[in-house]
Amino acid sequence: MEIVHTPVLLEETMQFLAPRQPGELMIDATVGEGGHSYAFLSRFPDLRLIGIDADWKIQEVARNRLKAFEERVQWYTGWSHDFFADPSYEKPDTILIDLGVSRYHYEQGGRGFSFLRDEVLDMRIDRTKGIAAAELIAGLSEKALADLLYTYGEERYARRIARSITEAKSRGRISRSGALAELVVRAVPMRYRGSIHPATRTFQALRIAVNGELTRLEELLERALGALKLGGRMGVISFHSLEDRIVKHFFRAKGQDYTSAQKQPIPKYRGGSSVNVLCRKGISPGVDEIRNNPSSRSARLRVVEKVADEVSLRYKEMQ
Repeated sequence: MEIVHTPVLLEETMQFLAPRQPGELMIDATVGEGGHSYAFLSRFPDLRLIGIDADWKIQEVARNRLKAFEERVQWYTGWSHDFFADPSYEKPDTILIDLGVSRYHYEQGGRGFSFLRDEVLDMRIDRTKGIAAAELIAGLSEKALADLLYTYGEERYARRIARSITEAKSRGRISRSGALAELVVRAVPMRYRGSIHPATRTFQALRIAVNGELTRLEELLERALGALKLGGRMGVISFHSLEDRIVKHFFRAKGQDYTSAQKQPIPKYRGGSSVNVLCRKGISPGVDEIRNNPSSRSARLRVVEKVADEVSLRYKEMQ
């Protein structure tokens, strides 16, 4: 199967997450088509890797791509937060979490991820679990749908789009991505049809909701950091402001003392930091990368180095 996805911020990721000792273990927690994994395994011949993905079909693409390194690669099919909940696995030296949806899903997935194609409106990464986007839309009231589009898509015309979709639902089920995209285009003002497609935020919001991406992300970050070796590094690449905000606040909370009653997005123990934040403002693609790969324009990489286990910090707090 043809490789269609270009890994973003590749050189920056390799710079921060390069192994520092022979034989280190890296976990690519969202392996996709294996672009980042291929680069790491090619450049570092002693590196071992575990590739995780919830979609077995795209994991098959990665397996074929990484076949030359099969003696150094293990596989896990499922969600990363479930993997990190299992204490029987070896603690990794490095964790990479690329939160982007692979171009494979938009161009070859056939699940309605793209508003540019007329496909079954599904949007599930793991089609064995949860409900499809068409079912989600069918079950939501106009207000609930508008709230979803505004919260997860930051869609300014959420109410107008929700009203248009609800009116269309009264005439029959919305089961195709092409029909949904057309409804959105008709619902928004002409001036809104600018540099990005008017349905971009609507499709993003539905995809996030269908796959529980933001809820899953907080749990994933907590478990992944807990599984990481002391001295190990974790890098996260996000692609929209909602994801990046969660990652930023999580790393910030873990990287400072929690000495007040101020509400934090992620709980933090007194007594010390558990990570060093290695790039406080995050790293964005350069002009050349955006020119060559426009889909990278919103990407941001954040990296931390683990300096303490929170169990130790909790014990220190009790002293």
